[in-house]
Amino acid sequence: MSVAKVAEISSSSTKSFEDAIAQGLKRFSRTVEGVQEAWVHEQKVKVSGGNIDEYRVSMKVTFIVKD
Repeated sequence: MSVAKVAEISSSSTKSFEDAIAQGLKRFSRTVEGVQEAWVHEQKVKVSGGNIDEYRVSMKVTFIVKD
């Protein structure tokens, strides 16, 4: 039997939402093994002078707990 946990993380990128997701998962996976999936539940942008400065995402990441 497997047991899974869910962690909520936030990440950002100056490039795109996709890059913010990829960078967040890459960083999270460096310290947590067994990452299975992620659910992006919020997307935001930081705006300055009418231009997007930063893309931000909040996501819930599911990972398997080791025995």
